[in-house]
Amino acid sequence: MQSERSKRLVFVCVENCNRSQMAEAFARMYGAGRVEAYSAGCQPAECIHPKAIAAMQELGYDLRRHLPKGLSDLPDVQFDVVVTMGCEGRHLSLAAKTREDWPVPCPKELATEPFRAVRDLIGRKVQELLARLQVFPSPPVSSALQTLVPLENAVRNRGHSSGI
Repeated sequence: MQSERSKRLVFVCVENCNRSQMAEAFARMYGAGRVEAYSAGCQPAECIHPKAIAAMQELGYDLRRHLPKGLSDLPDVQFDVVVTMGCEGRHLSLAAKTREDWPVPCPKELATEPFRAVRDLIGRKVQELLARLQVFPSPPVSSALQTLVPLENAVRNRGHSSGI
């Protein structure tokens, strides 16, 4: 059986300090081991926005280890999908099988709750993209354990009722 290589995804926004960084993080979270996720900006900022760091930290992802990158920092490969957010009118010279533009507002100036809403929108869009690419996330360990415990109890109870 031939193993399929990971899907290569790149998320691009203007500064690579909010939207594309969060999208890359979600792709890494939901597609762990099944995707190569990258992000970049047309005009990269100097640092990741503190609100993006805080918003992703709420979900258990540490964006502090990320740095804004420009398009020239990306590997010279063909991507399966290039997703742009807020890059209207810019020519991106990235090799890709598919291109998508997501109309996601820049959350930089938003208050905390609207910022979280943008984060959650990006998370849903990444999940939808991974589903279309047939990259299915594994259930979290806690969910798997929650499924196993009732199953184990049912098997144990069935054994007692049948006199085993």
